[in-house]
Amino acid sequence: MEKVLILNGSPRAPKSNSKRYAEIFMRYSSNEVTYQNITRKNHLELCATLDGYSDLLLVFPLYADALPVGVLEFLKVLEANPPQHRPVISILINCGFLEYKQNKVAMQMMELFCRRNGYRLGAQLMLGSGEAILDSPFRFIAVRNIRKLARSIERGTYRTFCATMPLPKKIFQWAANRYWTIYGKRLGITKEQMQTMKIESQNS
Repeated sequence: MEKVLILNGSPRAPKSNSKRYAEIFMRYSSNEVTYQNITRKNHLELCATLDGYSDLLLVFPLYADALPVGVLEFLKVLEANPPQHRPVISILINCGFLEYKQNKVAMQMMELFCRRNGYRLGAQLMLGSGEAILDSPFRFIAVRNIRKLARSIERGTYRTFCATMPLPKKIFQWAANRYWTIYGKRLGITKEQMQTMKIESQNS
């Protein structure tokens, strides 16, 4: 049986949506799966661990249209300290935008890393509306595609999948604005404060 190592590259990994996606993957994968977070101090340890796995699944959110800094730093260490046996690298990336295509640049960055460093690029899943979909009536769409991702890695077919909530953009924007307005109110922050770049200096 093939072995899969899931690495969560979210900056808030222990409480992240990426962790929830990883848990869904583990529920549907018939392979032996291990889960770990990428931290600031465990890059070399993770590089050494990779030797025992046939597949690596990187799970992370989109940050500024690119990879999170923690993932970038890990990839730099991995480039300098490659395992003797290079696993196939699959990717599950999610963004808060409705359009899953917003993830494309980050996916291309991973493709470039794999090509330059001799890794086979495996299955890919790009999720839109990642901050909301798991707590919406459309949760089944995310679950269904993560299940497809798990099966693709099991079978070694390594396909590409894309998914988002089937909503008009205006409705999605209205729901997002409502959510963040209510969330800010709970923290004593007004909508007007959230709409200005001066919020940090006002509350520091």
